[in-house]
Amino acid sequence: MPHIALDENLPGISALFAYRPETAAPLKQLAEVLLRGPSSLSVGERELISAVVSRGNDCTFCSRSHAAIAAEALEGGMPVVEAAWADVDGAPVSAKVKALLHVALAVREGGKSVGEDLIAVARAEGATDVEIHDTVLIAAAFCMFNRYVDGLATIAPEDQEAYQGMGARLLQEGYTRL
Repeated sequence: MPHIALDENLPGISALFAYRPETAAPLKQLAEVLLRGPSSLSVGERELISAVVSRGNDCTFCSRSHAAIAAEALEGGMPVVEAAWADVDGAPVSAKVKALLHVALAVREGGKSVGEDLIAVARAEGATDVEIHDTVLIAAAFCMFNRYVDGLATIAPEDQEAYQGMGARLLQEGYTRL
């Protein structure tokens, strides 16, 4: 049960955005820029980063909703996301994306956990400075989003299928329309 009075028909961050539209607007814009804006990383790769970080933070709503979007955007769909959740190194993604996922998971632990060794591996796998920057920012932002959603105990369905329609809709419409 949410800690504050939220629309019980809206899960996760959707309820929080409806509760405080004035704070929702910049948060939605941040998500839009990070996950859908111009980038050499695909939308699917950026959504995968957010899903893996959110899973690491045990945030059901964010991990499942962004997994649904990543699954829609990535070749191989949900099995790719599930593989990355289970073992980044065993996931069927490029070596560059694996290296960036390791950077993102280090950010999840704490900013100072991102060492030169992780950055060197990402660069060796072809990651640009912009891709490294964006990975760190996506991971940091999702730590905030995860804590926002779980800190107010929003409703989060456990069943991945509950997020399928949301994933397709967000992939098509973006975050600013939430």
